[in-house]
Amino acid sequence: MTDVLLIDPDADIYAAGIAEALPDVRVHTDPGSASAAQVVVALAHAIDAGLVRALPNLRFIQALTTGTDHLDALPLKPGVAIASARGIHGPQMAEMAFLHMLALARDFPAMRDNQVRRAWVRWPQRLLFGKTVVLVGLGAIAEALAPRCQAFGMRVVGVSDGRRQAPGCDIVLPRGALTQAAGMADFLVVLVPLAPATERLIDAAVLAAMKPDGMLINLARGRVVDEAALIAGLRAGRPAGAGLDVFETEPLPPDSPLWTMPNVVVTPHLGGMSDIYARQALPLVIDNLRIWRQGNPERLRNLVRIVA
Repeated sequence: MTDVLLIDPDADIYAAGIAEALPDVRVHTDPGSASAAQVVVALAHAIDAGLVRALPNLRFIQALTTGTDHLDALPLKPGVAIASARGIHGPQMAEMAFLHMLALARDFPAMRDNQVRRAWVRWPQRLLFGKTVVLVGLGAIAEALAPRCQAFGMRVVGVSDGRRQAPGCDIVLPRGALTQAAGMADFLVVLVPLAPATERLIDAAVLAAMKPDGMLINLARGRVVDEAALIAGLRAGRPAGAGLDVFETEPLPPDSPLWTMPNVVVTPHLGGMSDIYARQALPLVIDNLRIWRQGNPERLRNLVRIVA
């Protein structure tokens, strides 16, 4: 018998799906009564050192998030396998990109302010049609976003060192050509994971290379963009605006100038969320439980690491 601890507001959905697919798995939703659990399924940030110490038999963590860096500092025993939920977020992240592009292009914040003031103010509307979107990073999210951009009549330029072509991209440039790509962008959409090579990848030089009316959208991680350089650039008018879902410090501090800049749209790290998240993640959870129970942790989908 495998004991699984589920920590999630939608634990009932996961539990029902697991019970149907793997009837010999026992699911717990109360950490206080799950000391026998060998597996934890939860958002990475919902797992802390106290929980790990309370689970002496823990051997597998299935994170329901793409990022698992929060787990690096936990007292995990050797042999514990960690897998992520990378690859399930394409639809919601793509739609978040469009929310930001449309809000910036059409100045939706001003429309909303005018509605509150009952002011009938009209201006020519900037279209996405015919514009160039540059996707920095060509993983699963870009693969979902790029064809949607083409459906809007946009030209799609990818930036990646990992591939020379990608679905939905008209051209793909190497990361060494990032400044050149930024100069093409009506919308520069940042999607790369945070790593030593990508920290502050979008720096003052990249921002200065953008078109005077170019917009930056960051859906990756806050530290991929040099936030101080971005604030300075926004004040100077290049980029012309920014749509930001992630920040160097989260929650975004109340005194950050980004809150009140008229050319910035702020969303509170909502990009990966959806109203069907459990149903999106459930097939991955079931597959990985099955693989782990077969004694093949090295074959887990989205395996991050096995603790040494």
